Amino acid sequence: MSAAIPQATKRPRDENFPVVSLVLSPEHRDATLAFYAFARMADDIADAPGLKAAEKLERLDALEQALIAGDAAIPEAARLHAADKRHKAGIVQARDLLRAFRQDVVKARYNEWAELIEYCRFSANPVGRFLLSIHNERSAAQAPADSLCTALQILNHLQDCGKDHQDLGRIYIPLRWMMGAGSEKGFFDPAQAGLRRSVVDAMLDRVDALIDQAQSLPEHVQNRRLRAQSIATIALARRLSERLRRGDPVLERVQVSKSDACMAFLRGFRGMLRRPVNGDHRITAAMVRRSGSSFRLGMQSLHSERRRAMHAVYAFCRAVDDIADGAAPPSEKRAFLREWRRELDRLHRAPETPIGRELARASTLFKLPVEECHALLDGMEMDSAERLRITNDYELNLYGRRVAGSVGALSIRIFGVPSAHDFALNLGRTLQLVNILRDVDEDAACERVYVPLSRLAQLGLQDAPAVTLVADPRFARVCEGLAEEAHAGFAAADAALTRLDRAALKPAILMMENYRRVLARLQARGWGTRQGRLRLSTTDRLHLITRAMRPA
Repeated sequence: MSAAIPQATKRPRDENFPVVSLVLSPEHRDATLAFYAFARMADDIADAPGLKAAEKLERLDALEQALIAGDAAIPEAARLHAADKRHKAGIVQARDLLRAFRQDVVKARYNEWAELIEYCRFSANPVGRFLLSIHNERSAAQAPADSLCTALQILNHLQDCGKDHQDLGRIYIPLRWMMGAGSEKGFFDPAQAGLRRSVVDAMLDRVDALIDQAQSLPEHVQNRRLRAQSIATIALARRLSERLRRGDPVLERVQVSKSDACMAFLRGFRGMLRRPVNGDHRITAAMVRRSGSSFRLGMQSLHSERRRAMHAVYAFCRAVDDIADGAAPPSEKRAFLREWRRELDRLHRAPETPIGRELARASTLFKLPVEECHALLDGMEMDSAERLRITNDYELNLYGRRVAGSVGALSIRIFGVPSAHDFALNLGRTLQLVNILRDVDEDAACERVYVPLSRLAQLGLQDAPAVTLVADPRFARVCEGLAEEAHAGFAAADAALTRLDRAALKPAILMMENYRRVLARLQARGWGTRQGRLRLSTTDRLHLITRAMRPA
């Protein structure tokens, strides 16, 4: 059988990630090379252009039987069989891989994310499980290893999406996600870079969450050499994700550089010398840094434990907001939000994500009401609709309570001022009104209109496509009314602050002043002459920085 198969199309060093790193001990490296050679052979059978599907399946079946028997006629199978005898690992994991290779022969499309994850369970995760097994690692390392392997597999799918489509006729990007680009053909159309970008970025959001879950892997790995490889691999995965956000894998080959690899392995070697400690707080802090949020100044003014807790809350908000705003279809968004509900239910038992563990810590320290996190998810479910309209003022207030009031209610407990609950809810609604006014055109492009239809109807304006609604002069008149309500909300917040601890509420005050300036700029520009999203000037930002540096 093997004579009819071309020579291996890749060697270990040709792979995107370190499959058989020199950092591994000779004994473990030999076993890993055997596993790699077998997997490479099976992959080449599944991808062989000159073989029909039935013949590919027949050869994969024969390869599996040779592996079980240790048939010397197929050296790749015999070598892995021998490695399994020494390490009690190899055959089980290789047979899982064979299941994925058979699937590649008969299945060329995936409808939704869950299908792709199930495929990765057999096409990628067995590799990590094999490495853990031959090193006799503890079971605690398995879940983060699975997350890393799945992330690596999807990164490879994105990296090779154009090549896989052209050469193999396979697409691993969920079909329902590609509908955001109009069609399968539209996704691969070189001219549709903008639509393709939104789909790729939404997938990378999910991949980055998997990498975050994998970040704890080195903490659980006992073998120093394997720990070094895991650290390097995680670093490379993050780097490739960053590069894929900037490049277009349909138009070019996006890959990590040699300098990326060198930096990753330097980090890995440092991990050999010193065992990593829990880094969940660094993940949430990094999410705050990347966001560029105006709230970051306020968080920086907090003492360490309160700041860490706010990072956890913000990271949770950012994660679920990215789901609602991403290019996944509504049903997928709701599924991802349900995953977060399950994570919230695990907070005081065993949360599975870095954000969840940090939220659990914050919840214990500051007695956070977890129901507020569920309220935020309720708001994100509203945002996840394919077409969003706010019917009346009650619905507008409910939406603001969910997406902004919930954050305020959590924040004031972290600030140590639970008595400011009403202040937080009022300020949350006010800031949300400013958000709505600032993002009118951006939201309309997503078929979202947060200005209540009941207010539009009073001026004779009926529901229509979002871009049509917001372009109508009557829409601007309703915006003026909402702006007056926002001004009244700021005035009420100012009055409430005379009775509250301003020093403790400094982060909220900074956020309030930031949004007050945004509202002033919006009004100065006018509601009928919008030209893109308004951003604060350098002078505005310097004013806020100066204010952040002085006592409240």
